[in-house]
Amino acid sequence: MRQMARRGFVAGAAGVVAGVVSTVTAAGDAAAVPPRRTGAGRTGAPARPGAHHVARRELRGIWVATVANVDWPSAPGLTPAAQRAELIAYLDEAVARRLNTVILQVRPTADALWPSPYEPWSQYLTGVQGKDPGWDPLGTAVSEAHRRGLELHAWFNPYRVANHTDPSRLAATHPARLHPDWVLPYGGKLYYNPGIPEVRRFVQDAMLDAVRRYDIDAVHWDDYFYPYPVAGQVFDDDVTYAKYGAGFPDKAAWRRDNTDKLVRETAERIKKIKKNVQFGISPFGVWRNAATDPLGSDTKAGVQTYDDLYADTRGWVRKGWIDYICPQVYWNIGFAAADYAKLVPWWSEAVRGTGVDLFVGEALYKAGDPAQPAAWQDPAELSRHLDFAAGYDQVRGHVYFSGKDVVTDRIGAMDRVVGDHYRNRVRPPR
Repeated sequence: MRQMARRGFVAGAAGVVAGVVSTVTAAGDAAAVPPRRTGAGRTGAPARPGAHHVARRELRGIWVATVANVDWPSAPGLTPAAQRAELIAYLDEAVARRLNTVILQVRPTADALWPSPYEPWSQYLTGVQGKDPGWDPLGTAVSEAHRRGLELHAWFNPYRVANHTDPSRLAATHPARLHPDWVLPYGGKLYYNPGIPEVRRFVQDAMLDAVRRYDIDAVHWDDYFYPYPVAGQVFDDDVTYAKYGAGFPDKAAWRRDNTDKLVRETAERIKKIKKNVQFGISPFGVWRNAATDPLGSDTKAGVQTYDDLYADTRGWVRKGWIDYICPQVYWNIGFAAADYAKLVPWWSEAVRGTGVDLFVGEALYKAGDPAQPAAWQDPAELSRHLDFAAGYDQVRGHVYFSGKDVVTDRIGAMDRVVGDHYRNRVRPPR
């Protein structure tokens, strides 16, 4: 997703990532697919032409972003009928592409795309935060997705409050206005403070309301925990650390524990409400570089989730706290600082033996973008990703960012993926 790492502002994403990830960016279940190889000698190379087998279930998904009207609705203030028609069109596109999962962003900025008792209606629906759009987008998405044989994963952002720093612009009843001590400005945005226990409980309550009320298939988080670092700015949680940080060796360890608590507690609460609802997280693609930690990947990323976002993504997998992980492996095969062909094997080993499913987040939005490296000008790049990943038995599917890129398919990269790999519909893993 394209905000910091992916999701957020389409136009500004490349610049944000370039600044934040400076080292990286310095620069019926049958289908015909290559057979998977197992064992230490896997290379990930495509199988010989004509070799096929019956595929096991796999997830084939798209993210549909609502923040800043990235994908849907195409603009705020459309009529309910127009909004609904656009949403249905994405679901129909998923079916036409032989996908099986839509990941819909339903809480982009501490707001809601359903009638929540905790938070106001999203401004991205009507243009006015708190204004009733006249229909229930999440309820409609769930029922219409299921009618088409699609899973609907509800995508929430836990801590982002606003893409500005002016609390007076929030709805009068917004919790961030009622509890100004919960909020910190940073990098031109407002965030809930993850170190405050009442905040962690509140954001869980707000998200879990959707689990109780709707037949969603999964709770899905993206890559935002503590915010991505912004040069020259400080996330000023010193007072909170002084109050709650006793017993930790440093603030970084305390922050990671706060994020761990959010993940672990949410996981436990989801299963208490509905055991069949999955919990998945889609982090930035690099946990730690090997130069930082010998357990890390052979990468030179300028951001490491463990150190910079205080998110121990590998730890959550190894502890079995989540049902699936979908790292944003948003680089081409052979990209020197963060090679797709090095990160997929690393993540495959990270999930091995844990029972956690691995889905790979794919940067469809880069295909044909003239600002991207030469590899992304080749319509076959993404198809090669799937060929490569087929050599790793822990990879159980792929998710594409984002919805509008699946529809417009600038250079036919998605057509190539579908033609090469999605010859029949399959069901997601369960």
